[in-house]
Amino acid sequence: MTVTDRVVLDPFGTDISGESARLRTLGPIVPVELPGGIPAWAPTGYDTLRELILDPRVSKDPRRHWRLWPEIGEHPSWGWILGWVGVVNMLSTYGADHARLRKLVAPSFTQRRTEEMRTRVETVTSELLDALESADGEVVDLRAGPARPLPLRIICELFGVPEELRADTARLIAAIMDTSDPSPEHAAFVQERIGTVLPALIAHRTEHPGDDLTTELIRVRDEDGDRLSDEELLYTLLLVIGAGFETTVNLIGNAVVALLTHPGQLAAVRSGEIGWEAVVDETLRVHPSIAALPLRFAVEDIEVGGVTVAAGDAIITTYAAAGLDPAHYGPDAGDFEAARGADDHLAFGIGVHRCVGAPLARVEALTALAALFERFPGLRLAVGADELRQVPSFIAFGWQEVPVRLRG
Repeated sequence: MTVTDRVVLDPFGTDISGESARLRTLGPIVPVELPGGIPAWAPTGYDTLRELILDPRVSKDPRRHWRLWPEIGEHPSWGWILGWVGVVNMLSTYGADHARLRKLVAPSFTQRRTEEMRTRVETVTSELLDALESADGEVVDLRAGPARPLPLRIICELFGVPEELRADTARLIAAIMDTSDPSPEHAAFVQERIGTVLPALIAHRTEHPGDDLTTELIRVRDEDGDRLSDEELLYTLLLVIGAGFETTVNLIGNAVVALLTHPGQLAAVRSGEIGWEAVVDETLRVHPSIAALPLRFAVEDIEVGGVTVAAGDAIITTYAAAGLDPAHYGPDAGDFEAARGADDHLAFGIGVHRCVGAPLARVEALTALAALFERFPGLRLAVGADELRQVPSFIAFGWQEVPVRLRG
């Protein structure tokens, strides 16, 4: 297969698992085309992706290492990628810059601090489940509540996002995740929202400082601009707030669907034979909240399975393909088996690029899932599994709605 024979990825993410399997038959790394015609490479297996993530010859910085960065303005349909690479935060920096930004944010998401938040997570979860009680006998969407409002409320409280900005913040992150529309109009909407919602948060917390992480980052910027610039402050907030709730929404929804479509495993969880930690890990392996993350870049020529990824080429991090790789997880890699114990999945990344919010996401998912299935033992899907609709994205991996009946 030559670089000119690029596989066009489905921008709607209609069948991410099937697409990953088809790409795997073409080799360990495959030339693909992202929405709008952006060329990139897609690793198709666990070992290949892991090695590339850990390889110091792979960068996240488009300004320094993406050959096509100077041309991005010449392609109107590439504008959607700016929400991912046209930013300056941990997602788009390399080496010392990445280490500096991570060092500023990581202390806010330590295991100890996350444990301190557990009580608040439990309280919000209980409130959200109480709100479901009135829907007895009715079909409710678990994505709309509690899967979405729980992580949204927690991350907004953590960063001091005022109530009047929360809906706009959620809409902004959803628009960035939506890769089904590469039009210039969609890209312009995202950039306009980035330029209004987040500055409004910074202005609010500058005028009304509080015991929150936005206030802390503003203080760092004001007291030591060498450590955090205005631009870095803006885009760091975009990354940590967005990643801090949207991915957990999908994690909770995906786990609920997995258990409701595997009643035997749900029974084993209820009996204590399988723990909730195992459920979360297997969900992240089979149905990771982020299927593929754009973009990383080859700093120099890299040989991968007999293929040369040229210096300056773009690479996507294909977490879904890695989790479903039979070479690593066996011939039944595509099956959800909570007892598998697949805690080596790459869904949270690895090494210096491991997600700093992973401990908080786990606490939220474990709390929500355990409480939901205890409160509603008769919980069941209100539609057939084949009727569920994937969110319109090749990046996000989740369901647009999770309609259920709370009682059988």
